[in-house]
Amino acid sequence: MNPMRGIGLKILSVSVFTLMAICIKLAAPHVPVGESVFFRSFFAIPVILIWLVWQHDLAHGLDTKNPMGHCWRGLVGTSAMMLGFTSLGLLPLPEATALGYTAPLLTVIFAAMFLGEEVRIFRLTAVFVGLIGVAIVLSPRITVLDLNSASKFQTIGAMAALMAAVFAALGQVFIRKLVQTETTPAIVFYFSVTASAIALMTLPFGWVVPNLYETALLVGAGLLGGIGQILLTQSYRFAPTGVIAPFEYVSMVFAIAFGYLIFSEIPTTTMLAGASLIVVAGLFIIWRERKLGLKRGARQAMTPQG
Repeated sequence: MNPMRGIGLKILSVSVFTLMAICIKLAAPHVPVGESVFFRSFFAIPVILIWLVWQHDLAHGLDTKNPMGHCWRGLVGTSAMMLGFTSLGLLPLPEATALGYTAPLLTVIFAAMFLGEEVRIFRLTAVFVGLIGVAIVLSPRITVLDLNSASKFQTIGAMAALMAAVFAALGQVFIRKLVQTETTPAIVFYFSVTASAIALMTLPFGWVVPNLYETALLVGAGLLGGIGQILLTQSYRFAPTGVIAPFEYVSMVFAIAFGYLIFSEIPTTTMLAGASLIVVAGLFIIWRERKLGLKRGARQAMTPQG
């Protein structure tokens, strides 16, 4: 265990994913969402394969016992990606990032519904507070339905971001099932393959021939996505989840900084207030999950081994 190294890798992965989102956002005005999803997924595959070769795990790292589980996870995850990319094209980067934080809150609810996980008052309260934050972030978008077309598009973007969080949370439920039998490289690889195949189906709906600049952005997004996933996976090898997970919220700092520097986006007070509630709720859930994990570990340690 090397917590500082794990934290460093986590922050690095967050920064890489933010750069990936910037590439997608820069290409969004001309490139359809399905095409962006294809490039993001397809060009992550070589990075994953190179990583497996480097780890000397190519022979067995992609073995799977649950192929249908990967298909379902790919369908849900690709839906989340498409909706998320839609929101990036229509919303300021900080706002799209803040609404993406809804996913961990919804994961708590879906885990209770579909996996039978016990959720008590502490986490339910955190989820409720987080959803209030979501409502605050969404409130300006919901009240502008009768205004100009630009505002309407931002409202659509906000709804897309929220639905992306719903599908991302469902994807986490599938991942919690998959990790019982599948390796992390297999989960990442088969998701990239499935997402590429699904995105390719959108070809008849109006793909474009990207220029050199847009091609560089799209290929870069794929490579950055693969690198970010590897960095994220490696970070959890050096420190417990409870130590690493809170640093996910560093992405808000990056989103605000890059949003201002690249897109001249200035976050509103309302967005920052709502985002703060979402982040606080997410941090509380992470803290609570860590406490429950420690208690479960203590109980298991006290159980006599037969």
